[in-house]
Amino acid sequence: MSRRRTLSPKKKLALLVGAAAVAGGGAFVMATTSNAAPVQNASNSTVCQGLATALGNNQTFIDGQRANPDAQSQARIANRDAVIAQIKVQQAASNCKVGESAQGPQAAQPAKPAKPAPAQQQTTAPAQQTTPPAQGAGGGAATGRQVCAGSTVTLSGEGGAPAASSNQFPAGTKLKVTNLDNNKSTTVQVTSVSGSCALLNNAAFEQVREPGKFLIRRALIEKVG
Repeated sequence: MSRRRTLSPKKKLALLVGAAAVAGGGAFVMATTSNAAPVQNASNSTVCQGLATALGNNQTFIDGQRANPDAQSQARIANRDAVIAQIKVQQAASNCKVGESAQGPQAAQPAKPAKPAPAQQQTTAPAQQTTPPAQGAGGGAATGRQVCAGSTVTLSGEGGAPAASSNQFPAGTKLKVTNLDNNKSTTVQVTSVSGSCALLNNAAFEQVREPGKFLIRRALIEKVG
C-alpha cells in the first residue's frame, strides 16, 4: 500500500522562494529587453532610407531579369541576391528594419541645384522616364554631357574597386558622379547591369557620400568616356 509523501513547512517555504526568484528573473529579462532601442525605418532615418533604397534597386533589377531573362540572368540574379543579403546585414547593424525596401529611387528630383550647371550641360534636361529604358539606351549620349537628370544615387552594395552599374550605359562607359551637397566627385567605369541609371558600388560611394548617409538626393551624373 503506497503512502502519500507530504512536504514539511520548511520545504514548502523553500519551494515558494525558489519559484519567486525564477519569476523575478524572468521579469528582469523582460524589463531589459523592453529597454532596447526602437528599430528605425526609412521614414525617420536617412541611413535606413538609403539602405532601403539600395535594397529596392536590387530587387527591381532582379524582377526585370526574371521578366526578360537572357543567358546571363541567373548569374546576375545570384549576384544580386548576395548583395541583398549584405544590405540586410548593414540594416541590422544600423538598427534599421531588416528587409525594408524602397522602390523608385529616382522619384525625388532636386528643386534647385546647389551651383550653376556646367557650360556643356544640355539646356533642356531630358524628360524622366517612368519605365527604365533597355540596357544601353543612353549609350549614345555625347561625352561630357549630363545624363539622367533628376536621378538620385545610392550604392549597389557590391564590393571591389570603385565602379558603377547601369541600365542605360554598356560596360566600359565612364561616368562622373558629383554629390551636389558636398561637391565631391568620382569618375568610375560601368562594369555591370543594374536597375537604374547609375549605382555606385561600396568603394565608389564612399568617395562621394556624406557621413551617415546612404543616399545622394542631389547628384550630377555625366558621361565622360
